[in-house]
Amino acid sequence: MTIRHKILIIDDEPQIRRLIQAALTRADYATVEAGTAREALEKLRTERPDISLLDLGLPDRDGLELVPLFKQQSDTTLIIISARDATEEKVTALDLGADDYLTKPFDTDELLARVRVALRNRMTRDGGVSAVRAGDVEIDLLNRIVKKAGQEMHLTPKEYAVLAQLARFPGRVITHSQIMKHVWPNDHDHHVEYLRVLVRTLRQKLEDDPQRPQIIGNELGIGYRLRTD
Repeated sequence: MTIRHKILIIDDEPQIRRLIQAALTRADYATVEAGTAREALEKLRTERPDISLLDLGLPDRDGLELVPLFKQQSDTTLIIISARDATEEKVTALDLGADDYLTKPFDTDELLARVRVALRNRMTRDGGVSAVRAGDVEIDLLNRIVKKAGQEMHLTPKEYAVLAQLARFPGRVITHSQIMKHVWPNDHDHHVEYLRVLVRTLRQKLEDDPQRPQIIGNELGIGYRLRTD
């Protein structure tokens, strides 16, 4: 028997819930809906969804307040879907623990792609997979080896630390702050420019065309993601 992944849709607008529900149902996902923060927390507890799609503009509570609660109370993968498009809002949501952020209006094909990436990440995490492939680049997290087209690449410790942090969450946006806390755990506040330099040198080593990166994607003003599609 095929197990259908369950997705919780949280939005106070019924027409948006219907749009998302229809797209997910066509893709053979099971769906659950909630129109308020209170209902969302209840469905989170009773339905145990694999993925939760959270709108921030809920009538009874700001959606940002739910992000840490969701991460504390479940292992659901949390994707924000919101009309709030300010960089600060996105960074805040991701730093609080959201796994991805999609801005309204959105294309349902993009939504389904984000869902597929999220499910692959869950399988990687739950299965204990320690190697990630992005294009012709292989990242062996267990043995700390990086290869491009089968050729082992030399990375500095800091370069590897940045790449490994992205590889642990393939397809997910990792904010500048999250990466810097990992790479410079004792002093990360003033290293944004260093981070940009490291990413630039990584692209020069790993990308076929560093000016048009296909492996390490940039989320302007927010962070980076490892593209594994």
